[in-house]
Amino acid sequence: MDLALVQNYPEATVGALILNGKGEILLVRSYKWGTKYTVPGGHIELGERSETAVKREIREEVGLEVEPVRLLLVQEAIYPADYIKHEHYIFLDYLCRTNSSEVKLDGKEIQEYVWTTPNAALQMELESFTRNLVEAYMRGESAKKER
Repeated sequence: MDLALVQNYPEATVGALILNGKGEILLVRSYKWGTKYTVPGGHIELGERSETAVKREIREEVGLEVEPVRLLLVQEAIYPADYIKHEHYIFLDYLCRTNSSEVKLDGKEIQEYVWTTPNAALQMELESFTRNLVEAYMRGESAKKER
């Protein structure tokens, strides 16, 4: 891996923890994260709102129409060890809902996918930022039940 710096500034990106009608979440595998599961997402284009970017990225990568529910977590990834590139990212991770579970992989960035429960996801090999995201979602769901 070439560790030469190619960025002048951190790059803002979006990710989506997508819930289907069964309460399952979508996890994907991308060569960019080795063998670990992650969530779909990508770059925010210049002049694009983050909510628009998350809808576009999900449509492009997994063929789903999603509706962002809320910004769930903001994470800073400074040269993440498991990632293919030595770069600095700001992850804007959204909780999204979809009416469909019919995933259509883009054939480029995503190699496989699985729908699973959040609890089962935590038993899987997740990259650390996705683990943080699933845990944040579960904390929020737990807090709702306590009210």
